[in-house]
Order: sequence, then C-alpha cells, then structure tokens
Amino acid sequence: MPEVKEFQTETKQLLNLMINSIYTHKDIFLRELISNASDALDKMRFESLKDPSILDGDTELQIKIQIDKENKRLIIEDNGIGMSYDEVIENLGTIAKSGTQSFLKKLKEAESEKVALDLIGQFGVGFYSAFMVAKKVTVETRKWNEEKAVRWESDGSGTYSIEECEKSTRGTKIILDLKDDLEEDENYLDQYKIQELVKKYSNYIKYPIKMKWEEEIEEGKTKISERILNSMIPLWNKNKEEITQEEYNEFYKETFYDWNDPFEVIHFKAEGTTIQFVALLYIPSKLPFTFYSKEYKKGLSLYSKNVFIMENCEELIPDYLSFVKGLVDSPDFSLNISREILQKSKQLSIIRKNIEKKILETLKSKLENQRDKYIEFWNEFGRVIKAGLYQNIQEREKIQDLLLFDSSLSDKEKITLKEYVERIKEDQGNYIYYAVGQTIEDIEKLPQMEAIRDKGYEVLYLTDEIDEFLIKLMHDYQGKEFKSISSADIKDENIQKKQEESKDLLSKIKEHLKDKVKEVRLTNKLKESPACIVSANEAISLKMERTLKNLEQLPFEAEKVLELNPNHEIFRILQEIYQKDPDSQELKDYSEILYNQALLREGLDIDDKHQFAKLITDLIVKANK
Repeated sequence: MPEVKEFQTETKQLLNLMINSIYTHKDIFLRELISNASDALDKMRFESLKDPSILDGDTELQIKIQIDKENKRLIIEDNGIGMSYDEVIENLGTIAKSGTQSFLKKLKEAESEKVALDLIGQFGVGFYSAFMVAKKVTVETRKWNEEKAVRWESDGSGTYSIEECEKSTRGTKIILDLKDDLEEDENYLDQYKIQELVKKYSNYIKYPIKMKWEEEIEEGKTKISERILNSMIPLWNKNKEEITQEEYNEFYKETFYDWNDPFEVIHFKAEGTTIQFVALLYIPSKLPFTFYSKEYKKGLSLYSKNVFIMENCEELIPDYLSFVKGLVDSPDFSLNISREILQKSKQLSIIRKNIEKKILETLKSKLENQRDKYIEFWNEFGRVIKAGLYQNIQEREKIQDLLLFDSSLSDKEKITLKEYVERIKEDQGNYIYYAVGQTIEDIEKLPQMEAIRDKGYEVLYLTDEIDEFLIKLMHDYQGKEFKSISSADIKDENIQKKQEESKDLLSKIKEHLKDKVKEVRLTNKLKESPACIVSANEAISLKMERTLKNLEQLPFEAEKVLELNPNHEIFRILQEIYQKDPDSQELKDYSEILYNQALLREGLDIDDKHQFAKLITDLIVKANK
C-alpha cells in the first residue's frame, strides 16, 4: 500500500504560487524538468568518473521525451543518478532540501575544484512547475546503487503518495497527466510544440534530448524514428580559434533575426574569484527599424549552465549600448524561485561592467585602427551613443572620446574632440567653438561664421537635434569650454567704444522692433553680413528653442538679440538716416528688413512674409527713382 503524506506547509504555499502566479508562461515547465534531468545526469557522470563500471553498460547519458496522445500524457525520463525513498520525500515533499548540501560536501572532496563546481545541480523547486500543466504528476525513480525503485504521485492539492515499485533501469521518469483545460497554443502533445520548446529553452543542454518522431512518408503511411531535439554544444562554449566568422554570422542572423552580418563580434570568457561567465556579443551593422518604437526590447539573453533563463535582460547592458545583441552564460547567476526574475546582485553588476568595458574597448580600437569602419558604425548608431551620454552624463569619461563631429576644417571627414583639441590655435583661448544648423551647408552660410573663419578657428558643426543639448550638458572637454559662435564675440577693444557711440541709434532700432528683440547691439562676429540674430540667453539657442517647441516642452519663446555689423555699408546708411531724422519711416523700414533678413539667415520663420516682401519692393523702387 502506498504511504500518503502531507506536503510541508511551505510546499503547499509554493504549489499555490507556482500554479497561480509565479510563472508567466506555462511553457517553462519543460525547461525546468529538463534542467533537473540534466542535473541528475551531471551527478551520475560525477560518480562514474570515480568508477566507470557503475554505468553497467548504460553509458550514454541522455534525456528522453515521450508523447502519449491516447492517455494525454507527457513523459520526461533520464538515466541519471536517481533517488532513494528518503531522498524522494526530502526532495519532493520539502522546499529547498534537494540533497544539494550533502552533494556539495561530496564535491568538495573532488580532486579538481573546477570539475566539482561544474557538477553541482539541484533537483529543486522548479519541479513543481509541472503542476501548471498537469492534473497529476507521477515520478518513478531508482537510485543508481539501489535495487528498489520508488513511485511518488500527487495531484498538487495537499498530499502525495509514495511507495516502492519496480523499475529495471536507474534514473527518473516523470509522467504528466495533462490538464483538460489547456489553451490551444498549449498543446504539449504536439511533437512540433515540444521541439520548439526544447530549441528555445534547452537547446544547449550538453546531453542529447531524444524523442520518437512521427512523419508521413506517403498517404496512409508514417515513419517513426528517434530524433535529437537539441544541438548540445553551445557556440559560445567553443574556443574562439575553432569558430569561423561564417559560424558567428550565421548564429547571429538565426538567433537575432537579422538579414545583415554583424558589424563586430565580441566573444570572451571571464573567470574571477566571485563570478565566472561567458559572453557572446554582437554589434549590429544596421540600426533595427523598430529601435525607437515600443516593440524594441533591449537587453541580452541569459543562460545558466547552457539553460535558457530569460531574454532581454536589461540589467546586463547600459542604455547607451542598447543596440548590442547577444547572450551571457554563467553558473553563478543568483536566480529567484522561478528562474525568470534575476536578482539585482553584486555579481550582476560585475558582469555588466565587464561587458560595458569590452564593448567600449572594441569601439575605441575600431576608431583608432579602422576609421572608415568606425564611421560606418557611427553613422548608424552615433545618435544612440549621444542620447545615452546625454541621459548618463556622469559616464562622460567613458564615452566622450567615441563622439564624432563634422567641422569647418575636417574636409567633410568627422573628427573627435581629442583631435580638435590637439590642433587648437594658440590665440583661440580655452574655447571649442561650435555652430548649430539643419545642415552643414546651412551652418557654413551663417553670418557668424565669417569672423571665426577669418581667424582660422575650427568650428564643430552640430546638425543633429540632440547635439546642442549634449554639448551644453558636457560644458567642456579637457578644460576647453564649448562656445557657440553665436554667443562668442572675438575680443576687440574697439567694439565697446563703437557701441557707446551708437547707443542712441541702437536704442531707436530697438524701439521700432518693439518686443521682437530684447536688445540691439554691435558685434565683431560679422565680416560680409550686415546683421544676425542670436539668443539673449546662452543657455538656450534659437535652434534649441525651435526643437523644444516642436516637442511641446517650451511654453515660451527665447528672447532674441539683433546684432549689427558696424563695418558694413548698411550700418553707415543707418547712421546717416538717423542723423537726418531719428523718427523717419525709412529707419523703421530698414530695421524691419534687417531683422527679418537675419531671421531667414538663421533658418527661422518671419512673422509677416507679405509685409517683408512689400518693404523690399518699396526699397527697390525708391532706389531707382
């Protein structure tokens, strides 16, 4: 007669959680049972290392899956170490007492510490996930060194039965009587469904997972053969010297669904005192078209001892590198009860730092040794890098030397900030000049470029919307302050004197323009142009204002300053008009024309295009009378 026992109180609670809330996907039950089977095979392999004869002819360690459609059963069987009567009670009736502690004690006696660590397994709480899909679970197990087998059975309510039984071979067989109310996509009696789950979750278990495969060879006739469902040898566990670039590329395209070969492959192993792991990372060659949508999921796939745990583990990679794809496999991950939720541990932080460091080293190497290749990468992912730095400015020391910019002296080849500083002019002071515009062509036509160009100073061209925000946040590079050409007057002792001499004229022009400008002043930034418009507040430029308004994040308009070129013929004409009649309509018209012209040169809209056109027409007519 079977002995009926009650589950430990904590086990009852676990079963309730397992069935109703912990696992978000029922499919994971198969991963857990296969992982437990793999652990049992690890333990058997360890025993056989001491005495190979104990395998007694059954030398191929393996996992078998059987579909019994007639009885609606799914069976998972291994020829691993098996369990005794007492071990079944301890392992399946009590939480977290799977014999691992006693097994660990034996492992400590092993000659090789590394071999010992690799063999640690746990037949633990994951077993109970079977009750998500099964109305009854039966376990038949025979320990390798015992004659009698044990049968354990439960419907997951509050009790289980246990008795001795007959089993001719060592190992464990788990029989799942599947629930009647499973969804259509939870058909675990479909061989293709089982194959899909094994490939997704257990493809790299190092033991073969076998299943009888039925296929139709002709109408009315079927062929049954045994098929191995998993590949067993993970690419990332091979030596890099044994892997071809083609193999890396194919794995990337198959695993991460990309048509293109990756830009770069990073494959490394870390063996520290607190953590060991293998990482296989891919930098794509093209930005995914879903990258800026809600559909894109960042993060790396996570494995533990070749067992798939979760995908898109965000904690393993910083946001500014979120385009990187890949996986991490470690026996040292700290996992919670479901293996789905990764605990934020010190180990995880160490892995993240190692991964970040490797990626940055790879990119810097490309920048220094394969400039053309790096520029290709930058054109695809530069905006992501810049956005990441903007959001994590405290990381600037790691990232700032990866930034590339167009410049006035680079002949359309992008430069780094380091290169700018290395060729800075002696009389330039501690400034890195920059200009903002929609395109390089627009920037080069800015009137403020005239004096800077005349001095021979290099100017960074900021054409991406995020550029100016980032530069403002960075403030400086190696002690050199970023300075907009719109706000940076070239030092000139005469400019203040001219300003004072012309203050009445400038005041009258300001009066004509009313609230359109905060101030009218003279500048020495201009050579050929008569005027320009700049922001009154250096913290927010006119282009930045436009960007923020488009994003509906700026409820006000930036105050403008009209700057006039005191050396231009137009300014001489303004002086003459003012001397004849300070309140003349002609001075007012000139003021409007110069203001609107400056707006257009800056790429800004003017308030009244028709009035502007009329003023120009009237001026032409008057000039030809």
